[in-house]
Amino acid sequence: MEIFSKQKKILIAKIFFFKNLKEKRNDICPCNEFIQLSTQVLDKGREIKAHSHLNVCRSSNITQEIWLVFRGKIEVSIFDLNNKIIRKVKLQTGDCLVLFRGGHGFKNLSKRTIFYEIKTGPYFGKDKDTAEIINAI
Repeated sequence: MEIFSKQKKILIAKIFFFKNLKEKRNDICPCNEFIQLSTQVLDKGREIKAHSHLNVCRSSNITQEIWLVFRGKIEVSIFDLNNKIIRKVKLQTGDCLVLFRGGHGFKNLSKRTIFYEIKTGPYFGKDKDTAEIINAI
């Protein structure tokens, strides 16, 4: 599921639901975004050739995030470039959110939810890297 800005036709976020997992490789993010995510289903015995990545100079002035839900359920609020809410989505075990731009918040809907948060770095801490969205709901 792709979520676009209502102000401009730019990609704000992408949601991948585990139930939509396909065989083989599935690139979730457009190749021009700073953060990349793909899913892969591997059959027994399948190998990926050993490799390393080349030093390539990349420059970014935004923080992009991926949330991978391992257990539980959360409701994610996604905000447009003007800080107005554009979508609420429920994520559960196996689902993930990729946030390219805009704002976000979430509410836990389970007794205990466990998720990974992955973001572009370096991270300079909450005070230097985030701004609260006032009147968010």
